[in-house]
Amino acid sequence: MKKILLLTTGGTIASAPGEDGLEPTLQSGGLAEMIRGITANYEVDFKDILNLDSSNIQPEEWQFIAEQVSQMHSGYDGIVITHGTDTMAYTASVLSFMLRNIPIPVVLTGSQLPILHPLTDGVENLRCAFAMAASGAPGVFVAFNRKVTLGTRAVKVRTTGFDAFESVNGPYAAMVDSAGLSLNKEVIPPLTGPFRPDLRLCSDVVLVKLTPGLNPEIFDMLLHMNYKGIVVEAFGAGGLHFIRRDLVSQLQKLVESGIAVVVCSQCLYERSDFSIYQTGRLALEKGVIQGFDMTSEAAVTKLMWALGRTQDLNEVRAIFSENFAGEITVPR
Repeated sequence: MKKILLLTTGGTIASAPGEDGLEPTLQSGGLAEMIRGITANYEVDFKDILNLDSSNIQPEEWQFIAEQVSQMHSGYDGIVITHGTDTMAYTASVLSFMLRNIPIPVVLTGSQLPILHPLTDGVENLRCAFAMAASGAPGVFVAFNRKVTLGTRAVKVRTTGFDAFESVNGPYAAMVDSAGLSLNKEVIPPLTGPFRPDLRLCSDVVLVKLTPGLNPEIFDMLLHMNYKGIVVEAFGAGGLHFIRRDLVSQLQKLVESGIAVVVCSQCLYERSDFSIYQTGRLALEKGVIQGFDMTSEAAVTKLMWALGRTQDLNEVRAIFSENFAGEITVPR
């Protein structure tokens, strides 16, 4: 039998009603009781590492989770991590970078209803996660609603539906149907070298979504707050207003001040391309970095990871031009 490690971090799947609403209370022992039918097919070890609502999982927790995986992955065929759904896509993305070239599957999952609920989706999600963890496909993934997504392509798109996650701008890594777990091997990023975890992060990164008429002075405030990186969700394929309120010149000011500025699209699907329109070309001339078809979650966490490694904007730009974990379709 495949040997699987289950790490718990809290989230809805481990929650029960409390005085102020649902709160994570169930430990791994209680979780084990609920999924005996699943774990009978594997040799499973359990470990509680956090007990948090995922809204409270931040860069420090990402580093801690990555450290735990790095220290304990040897001797296991795969790792399952239970996690709250609200920030799961961020955690999956950043783990994909910090744990690049990990030789086993690391699969995040959770649920929209607590596992103690009679109609929970948690058991089925864990069933899928264990199957993916035993698949031998290396990398970081999200398993939800009988679909498996690359960690860097997962986006939560529904607040209550069981089909909460979609694979954005990339095919699913695996699907579960009557044939069992079917891997799409073309989606699995190949190992490019030995596993050397890189847990350095710079948390001084902010995401800004443009709205028509946004005052460019907001970026002065971010500069004074000592942010090192900014991800901007632009309009469409890469629109930025510069009449009356000149965002392009403001972004140039940020770049000249040593701030890494990554610009992607607020559209969920398809790529941004700043070479199409005048506004986008002006932004490129001023030194902004294109996000192409990355999700916002991947762009934010990749920028945190890049700035954790270097403050040199040319090196950050080079990192963003490279596909590390399936997060970007590199133009040819």
